[in-house]
Amino acid sequence: MKDKKILYIISAFAAVILLFNLFFLVDQTQQAVVLQFGESVRIEKDPGLHVKVPFIQNVMYFDNRLLNVVADEKELIAKDQKRVIISAYAKYRITDPLKFYQTVKTVKGLEARLNNILDSSLRQVIGDEPLAILLTNARSAIMERIQHIVNKESLKFGIDVVDARILRADLPNENSLAVYKRMQSDREKEAKEFRAQGEEEAQIIQSTSEKEKTILLAKAYKTAQTLKGEGDATASKIYSDAFRIDPEFYNFYRSLEAYRKSFNNKDNTSIILSPKGEFLRFFN
Repeated sequence: MKDKKILYIISAFAAVILLFNLFFLVDQTQQAVVLQFGESVRIEKDPGLHVKVPFIQNVMYFDNRLLNVVADEKELIAKDQKRVIISAYAKYRITDPLKFYQTVKTVKGLEARLNNILDSSLRQVIGDEPLAILLTNARSAIMERIQHIVNKESLKFGIDVVDARILRADLPNENSLAVYKRMQSDREKEAKEFRAQGEEEAQIIQSTSEKEKTILLAKAYKTAQTLKGEGDATASKIYSDAFRIDPEFYNFYRSLEAYRKSFNNKDNTSIILSPKGEFLRFFN
């Protein structure tokens, strides 16, 4: 009984192993190549459970989704001999898994080959166009040419390249520095022009202000002199009228004014006059 029990366990274990090697599962995102002694037997693209010969046949799985490969940055020379650093990528789908397995084996193997194809196609297409064309609407046409070349060269790997794009297009560091310096000099030139225009406007405003100031002062001086002359004339007329009315009183009043101004003693000045002089006649 014990021997039979061990035999049952071994048989069950062998059956499980047999089942695991008899069936294989293909996911919706996969496609499979059944190999027998390294040679392809069939391709399974339909998802689900499939059968193979156990221990003799093995299965290689390949992704059937859209994959992408990013090319290394590279320095290229455009038609106008200007250098540019390009980074690009390509999107592809494995359409023939058997051919894919026979040519590149794995996705890593394809990336190396596809990187070289991208490099040569970029050099070919960009070398035929000036650098400025990459900044225009014609860039889409350039992308289509690159995709066409890459797809044509990649068909032998069992893939279909559905898109190829330039990720970035940068100038080399030394070119960027030269462009930066040129932009800086252009901005400095514009700044100098703006400053010169500002100084010119300031001079015009200052000159206009000085002119208006001079005119206003001249008009004010003229008005002041006119008013002063009119005041002096009025005062002279009043003095004249007063003199005509009472000359003696007028002379007395004017002498008192002269005494007050002369004898204020603010500057400690000594005045020596003769008491018989005309100036002091009202003191006698």
